[in-house]
Amino acid sequence: MTPITTTEALQEFCARLANQPFITVDTEFMRETTYWPKLCLIQAASPTDAAIIDPLADGLDMTPFLDLLRDESILKVFHAARQDVEIFVKLGAMPRPMFDTQVAAMAAGFGDQVSYEALVRQMLRQEVDKGSRFTDWARRPLSDAQLVYALGDVTHLAALYPKLRDRLQRDGRLDWVMAEMDDLTDPALYDTDPEKAWKRLKPKKYSAKYLSAFVATAVWRERAAQERDQPRGRILKDEAIDEIAAQGPTDPDAFNRLRSVPKGFGASRLGLELIAELKRVLADPEAHAPKLERPAHNQPAPPSVVELLKVLLKAKSDNAGVATKLIANVADLEKIALDDNADVEALKGWRRQLFGDDALKLKRGEIALVLNGPRVEVVEIE
Repeated sequence: MTPITTTEALQEFCARLANQPFITVDTEFMRETTYWPKLCLIQAASPTDAAIIDPLADGLDMTPFLDLLRDESILKVFHAARQDVEIFVKLGAMPRPMFDTQVAAMAAGFGDQVSYEALVRQMLRQEVDKGSRFTDWARRPLSDAQLVYALGDVTHLAALYPKLRDRLQRDGRLDWVMAEMDDLTDPALYDTDPEKAWKRLKPKKYSAKYLSAFVATAVWRERAAQERDQPRGRILKDEAIDEIAAQGPTDPDAFNRLRSVPKGFGASRLGLELIAELKRVLADPEAHAPKLERPAHNQPAPPSVVELLKVLLKAKSDNAGVATKLIANVADLEKIALDDNADVEALKGWRRQLFGDDALKLKRGEIALVLNGPRVEVVEIE
């Protein structure tokens, strides 16, 4: 098996795929020691064609394939798409429209985050060879066994997608999945602007001094990780950001007294960079702290209500054959327990029809949960 390594061959392959209603896509990448994923292989297939593209080949221009991803007349099918999409977004090609078979499987009764291998086994009655799973995909040359393994990811997917789509359409759930795809292709999900890095973390305090140091440290870490192409955790752990914000160290000795910071960090080049940044923002914390409202000190959600909602969620999930994770999580249930108008997805759209309306009825005592053999059923209270 020979991967595509020339622009001419890639153009020819993409021209064939351009006439198809859908293509399946997968990638192999390495990122254990880097911030940015290193793209090593791209696999793509249609119902009648398949190939492996080697993005590491000298002189290969990826434009024909990226144009294919941007073509909104062609559906792009992935399994567990998030990291693949992240790679293509960085290359300037958001793959729209898209279909993620892992999300689709959750709506079709295959449980929470079903693996690709399990889905192929259950729907196609085939076994996926896992022999090359832990390959160093950056090493060349790749063996035929490795290439066959990689290509199988998209050829099985090409057979899987129509079956899964038809099943969802039959059950009236295809629109549910496509609504989830809108969220998965939201550019904000893949924004790597260092200035926004602190928003993915949870500050524990709300004083200007704490918040200015918290934001400055998170932004500095993100920028350092990107510039050095290292994982965030190799620069600083998440827990170190909170401790630095709480303690506000501005000299190497102060850093050495922190528990979550590597020994000697304060006197290192990275440490001195961060110290300079902390001194800058702590000189005027009010000017550098984001304006955040303190969360209201509401009473915690009543445990008994949350437990009842969990039972209802499980019953609704089992009866409908939809993964509970796709409907709601515990945090959603806690918010619903406290507020009938909680701003959660479980009280919107199809989730509200499937679960949310009954969750509110259960709170009001309008329905009850009863055992019918091993099954939990919902009954109206007259």
